[in-house]
Amino acid sequence: MITWKKIKNFIAYGSPTPKNKIIKTETEWKNLLSDEVFNITRRSGTEHAFSSEMCSKFEPGLYACACCDSLLFDASEKYDSQSGWPSFSQPLEENSIGYKTDSSNLMVRVEVTCNSCDAHLGHVFPDGPEPSGLRYCINSLSLKRK
Repeated sequence: MITWKKIKNFIAYGSPTPKNKIIKTETEWKNLLSDEVFNITRRSGTEHAFSSEMCSKFEPGLYACACCDSLLFDASEKYDSQSGWPSFSQPLEENSIGYKTDSSNLMVRVEVTCNSCDAHLGHVFPDGPEPSGLRYCINSLSLKRK
């Protein structure tokens, strides 16, 4: 199980090694993705809170990266955080997600990315449900249901 302490170690010593690495140019990503998905995933954008039905849907299944189709989250770890974005307490696998410090917007947070293609997904916070205590706050446009 990933904990906040483990995430702090990832920040200090590097994210876990991904299963595979997908590298494309900005132009290649732009040609593959809609403008909205490109802005969120490749330019670290944020969708408006409560703008997606995904916040209130809890059907079984998996969620993959909207850019590269790598599996990221299981719906069994999804919960209603009332934050306005889909929230998960754990990733599907430890090496599915990359972690880095985000000092933008006059605050310090932990950005989470697809560990395969480096797509911006959102942020993780230590205010989620037990037992992990984590809240992966994810832009719905960065995900695809599988």
